[in-house]
Order: sequence, then C-alpha cells, then structure tokens
Amino acid sequence: ILDIAGANEHLIEEARATDISIPVEMKTLIETYERVAPRLYEIANFFNEYSTDDLDFAFDVSNVYIHAPIKYPWNLLAIAANYKAHAEGMGVGDTSGATESVDGTSGATESDESLSIVDRIVPERDAPAIFAKSSRSGIIDPGAPYYIPPGRDRIDWEGELAIIIGKPAYLLSPEEAHDHVFGYSILYDVSDRGGRTREVSMFPGFQWFDGKSTNRGAPFGPFIVPKEFLPNFDNLRVVTRVNGDIKQDQTTADLIWNEDNLIAFTTSVLELHPGDVIGTGTPSGTAGEHDPAVYLKDGDVVEIEIEGIGTLVTPIKNYPGDPGTS
Repeated sequence: ILDIAGANEHLIEEARATDISIPVEMKTLIETYERVAPRLYEIANFFNEYSTDDLDFAFDVSNVYIHAPIKYPWNLLAIAANYKAHAEGMGVGDTSGATESVDGTSGATESDESLSIVDRIVPERDAPAIFAKSSRSGIIDPGAPYYIPPGRDRIDWEGELAIIIGKPAYLLSPEEAHDHVFGYSILYDVSDRGGRTREVSMFPGFQWFDGKSTNRGAPFGPFIVPKEFLPNFDNLRVVTRVNGDIKQDQTTADLIWNEDNLIAFTTSVLELHPGDVIGTGTPSGTAGEHDPAVYLKDGDVVEIEIEGIGTLVTPIKNYPGDPGTS
C-alpha cells in the first residue's frame, strides 16, 4: 500500500513528473477524480516497475489499519428485497393483492394476478423499497466489531455490493446513471429481525428504523474500486460466510432493480453527492430465511467477499458489559 502524497512527491522528484497536488481525503478525491486520475495511473504504473522496499511511504497491507474508505458520506442508502430469491425467502413474494406502481396504476393485470409480487414487478415502472441508514452512527471500519445491543437476539447478516456516487446526481434517467458512478465497495447491512414491543402502534408492521438503523450497523470497505476496473459490475459474485461457512452465494446479475434503475429512482427523490453510498440489496441465504433461524451470537465472524473488490470482515461481539443470551 502506498501513501498517495508520498508516492506523488516521489514521482515528481524521481520521474520529473508535473507538479500537481492530489487530495488525500476520499470524498475530495472522488470529486476531483477526472482531473487527478491520469496522475494516479502514472503512480500505479511507475511503482509497478519500481522497488518499494526502502520507501517510507510504502507499507505491507498486513501492517496497516484500514479504515472505512469514506467517513462519512452525506447519504447512506440501501434497498430491501432486491434479489428475487431473498425476497421470496423473506415472505415478500406471495400472490396476495395487487401492487401499486409509482404512477398510481395497478402493478398487476388479469393475466398476471396469479404471479408472485416479485414476478409482477417491472423495474422501470415500479418503485424499489429504499431506506436510509445513519452514516455517522452506522459506518465502522473493516475488522471492527459489531456489538449486539443488549436484549437483541435476532441479528442477521446481509452482504451487499455498494455503489459509490462520483458526481452530483439529480433527476437522472437510467441511461445517465452509470456516468455518475465513481466505483464499488462492500457494505454489511446489519439487520435486526426481532422488532420492538409496541402494544399499540400508529403504523403496524416492520419498523425500518428498528430493524435497519442499529448502532454500528454498517460495516463498510475495505476498498473502493473505481468503475473502470470493474466492467463486470453487473455480474459480480457476492459471497457471505459466517465462521467460514458459506451462507450467501449469488451474483449481481440477479438484482431485480439494477444500478441504472436504483440511481434513477433515488435521484427522482433526492440529490446524491460525490461519495454517497447505495447498498444494492442482499442475496438469499440470510438467517431470517431459515426455519428455524439461527442468528448471530457473540464470537461469530461475518466475512463478505465480492470478486474484484476484496473481503469485509466483521467480528460479532456482545455489547461490552452485557452477558448476552447465548
């Protein structure tokens, strides 16, 4: 791993490269990427052929603490039930009722009412279920522990491909979406399936804040890969392991709402900014899809691996001072 400021200075001195500055803060780097990308390529090509053994700005990856790549994005968003098998496994895909599309028309016709809700979805027409997570309270570094909150015993794993926005984006068409993407990373959308006690509720049903905004509930990283290095972003293998056992294994080709649909819909509601993060949903195989379900407990380790990006590791621990229930 190279410290980018030191590597740039070395290139200027040793290769007589043009003296330009490179931002060292990730959101600023993303904002200026079109300007600085040629220099980053120069640095990568130069040091690919150059020994880094005695350089004080070069480090073995095993000796470096890697932080979450962005602290903190303005917007941290995720989508529910965006893989068909996961949606059906969580009970979303029944055949009851007709859905409402974003334009207020029925999502079903006489010929397709027998199909599941998932099968009746038209991504270009129907709205995905997007929710916000707290970037400041949620994002933690790769390798940092997730602490099970006291009294909670249904914490689940959800490995996701994360889209990183590269340009201000508002009211985009699907065809414009990819041009506003910077790159891709890994997000663990920690999910609490247990709900909260509400003897009387104004809004019965699943409470998104309870289930998706758990403290430290967005492990993120370890790396961001710029989009030009992941041309197959729409067919990447996503694998989640718990204590070494594979729990989820699917590719992003199975998304219901793809990148273009997600960004177009999101920007129809709010403006996205450079460095914003969108989790694209999780594959089938979560604990909540099994009967009986076996949820995470103190001592477990969740690993989310996405080809071409890396592996995000999150140890699971009881909240300090809480003996837990396991």
